[in-house]
Amino acid sequence: MPRQVWIVGPAVLLAVGFAALLGALAFGGGAVAPVLLDPGPVVLYGLPIARLVLDLSLAATIGPLLFAVWTAAPKQREYDRALDIAAGASALLAVAAIVTGLLTFLSITGTPLSFDDKFTAALGQYVADPSLGGLWLWVVVLAALTTVLCFAVRDQRAVLFVLVAAVAVLLPLAQMGHAAAAAAHDEAVNALGLHLLGASVWIGGVIALVLLSRSLAGPRLLAAVERFSSFALACFIVVAISGYVSAQLRIGSLDALLSTPYGLLVLVKVAALLALGLLGAWQRTRIITAMRRAVSVGASTARPFWLLIVIEIACMGVAAGVAVALARTATPVPVDGAVQAVTPAEILTGEPLPPELTALSYLTTWRIDLVWLLVCAFGIFFYWAGVLRLRRRGDRWPWYRGLLWTAGMLALFYVTNGALNEYERYLFSVHMLGHMALTMAVPLLLVAGAPVTLASRAIRKRDDGSRGGREWILWAVHTPFARVITHPLVAAVVFVGSLWAFYYTPLLRWAAVDHIGHEWMIVHFLISGYLFVQSLIGIDPVPYRFPYPLRIVTLFATMALHAFFGLALVEGTGLLLADWFGAMGRTWGPDPLADQRIGGAIAWGIGEIPTFVLAVVVAVQWARSDERESRRRDRASERSGELDLVQYNRMLQRLSARDSGGSEGG
Repeated sequence: MPRQVWIVGPAVLLAVGFAALLGALAFGGGAVAPVLLDPGPVVLYGLPIARLVLDLSLAATIGPLLFAVWTAAPKQREYDRALDIAAGASALLAVAAIVTGLLTFLSITGTPLSFDDKFTAALGQYVADPSLGGLWLWVVVLAALTTVLCFAVRDQRAVLFVLVAAVAVLLPLAQMGHAAAAAAHDEAVNALGLHLLGASVWIGGVIALVLLSRSLAGPRLLAAVERFSSFALACFIVVAISGYVSAQLRIGSLDALLSTPYGLLVLVKVAALLALGLLGAWQRTRIITAMRRAVSVGASTARPFWLLIVIEIACMGVAAGVAVALARTATPVPVDGAVQAVTPAEILTGEPLPPELTALSYLTTWRIDLVWLLVCAFGIFFYWAGVLRLRRRGDRWPWYRGLLWTAGMLALFYVTNGALNEYERYLFSVHMLGHMALTMAVPLLLVAGAPVTLASRAIRKRDDGSRGGREWILWAVHTPFARVITHPLVAAVVFVGSLWAFYYTPLLRWAAVDHIGHEWMIVHFLISGYLFVQSLIGIDPVPYRFPYPLRIVTLFATMALHAFFGLALVEGTGLLLADWFGAMGRTWGPDPLADQRIGGAIAWGIGEIPTFVLAVVVAVQWARSDERESRRRDRASERSGELDLVQYNRMLQRLSARDSGGSEGG
C-alpha cells in the first residue's frame, strides 16, 4: 500500500469528520446557545468536538486490538504495531473522556470553569452521581486500564481480555445522551450500544488497515482484507438495524423524518452508511478478487485497494460527524417528557402498566430486545452456514441437531422478546417462568445442537500463526478455567447456587431496576443452565464427565435442591423485592404474595419437566453406550479370531488334564 495512504487516510477521516460535525451543528442547531444556562461558545462547540475525538479514538483502540486478536500472528511485525497504536489511541480516549465529561458538566450546569470551593464541590457531586458524571468516570477508568494493558501485555491470549476491557467502554457510553432520557430507555440503550459497537469495529478496522499498511504486503494484506471484510458485513447489518431502531424511537413519523433538522440529518447519515455498504459489497466482489489475482502473479496487492479505503474513510467521517451532531440536536419525539410518571408502574419502570396478562397475551405481546434478536439471528445463520460448508465438503451432519439448535434459538428469542420479557417486570411468576426456560428448556435444545463440534469441523484452520474462530474456540474449551467451570460438580453447584445467590441477595434488585443488570441476568442463567446440561448429555468435548450412574445421581440431587427452593417460595410469608413487585399498583392478576407463590410452584413443578427429559436422555445415552461397548468387544473378538475364547478353553483343558493326572496318580 502506498505510504501516502498512511498519512492521507487519518487526515481525510479527521477533516471530513470535523467538517461534517460543524455543518450538522449549524444545520440542526446543536450549537445554538440555550435561553437559560448558556455555557458559552467554548462549551457549545468544544463538547461535540471532544465527543468526536472520543468516538474516533475508541474506534482506533478497538480496531487494532481486534486486528491483533483475529488477523495478525504474534511473531509478525504488524502485531506489535497494532498494540502500540491501540495504546496511543486508548490514552487519547482517556484524555478525551476527561474533557468531554468536564464539558458535559459545564453544559448541564451552565457555570463557567473555575477552581473555587463551590465549583469543585458541585463537580464532585456530579462525578459521584452514578447516572451522570459517574458514567464518565467509568469511561476514564476503563480507558486508562486499556492503555496500561496495551503497553504491558503482548501475549495474544491476554490481548483478548484487553479487547474486552476496551469494548466495555461502550456500556457507560450507551447509557448517556438521548438514550438516558428516552421513554423507551431499555430499547434506546440497546440500540445505541449496538450502534456504537458496530461503528467502532467498522471504523476501527479501516483505521487499523490504514495505519498498518506499511507492515502489510502481498498475501498478508490480502488475508487482512478478507478477514476484515467478514466483520465489516456483520457491522453493516448491526449498524443499519440499530440505527433504524434509534431513529424510529426519536423521530416517530415519516413527516418528522422529512421536515425536521433531526430527520434530515438522519437521512444524511443513512446515505453515508448506504455508500459504505455499497463500497463494502464492491470490495468483496471486485477488489478482493483483483487482489487474489495480483497475489497469484506476484504483483502488488495495494493498488486495487488503497483508493477504496480512502473513499470509505471519507464516508465514515461524514457518518461519525453527523452522528455526534445528532446527539446535540433536538429530537422530534421529546426524550425527557414522553411519559409523565403518574402511576406507580410508570415511576418504577418509566413505562405505563401493560394490560392484563391473558392466555392470548403470550402469543400477541412482544417487547423486542435488539441485543438478543441479533444474537438469535446470527446464531441460526452461522450454524446453518457451518452445516452447509460441511455438506459442500462432502461431510455429513445430523439434520436433527440443526433443528434442535434452531428450536433452541427460537425459544431464546421468545423468552427475551415475547410476553415474558414484557410482563416479567410486573409479575414474579412470569419472571420465574422465564428463568426456568433460560436455565433448563433453552439449554436442553442448544446443547443437543453440539455447536462447538460443528464449529471445530466447519471453520477453516489457520496456517499462518494467527487465531481464527476455530483456534479461539478450541483454546477456550481447553483453558484451565474451562476445565474447572465445566466439571460436572462445579456446574451443578453453580446451577443450584445461582438460585439462592440471585433471589436472596441484592442481585435481584439490580436485575429488576437496572437494564444492564437485566441483561446480565439473562446471560448468567443461560450459561449456568448450558454448562449443567452439557455436563449431563453434551456431545461437545469437555475435559471430564461423570460416569452415567453418577450423572443420574447428580441430576436428581440437583433437582431435589431446585425443588426445595421452589417449595421455600411457595411456603414463604415474606415478599421478595416488596418495593418493586409489591408496589406496581396492579389492578389485575393475583396479589404480589400469591403471585410469588405461583412463581415458587413454577420452579417446583413445571421446572421438573425438563428434568424428566434430561433423565430420559441420560438413560438412553447410557443404554447406547453399553450397546456400543458390547459391539466394540464383539468386533475386537472377531478381529482376533475369538482368541480370548480359545485361550479360555485351553486353560480349562489344562486344568482338566491336570486334575485327571492327579486322580490317576493317587
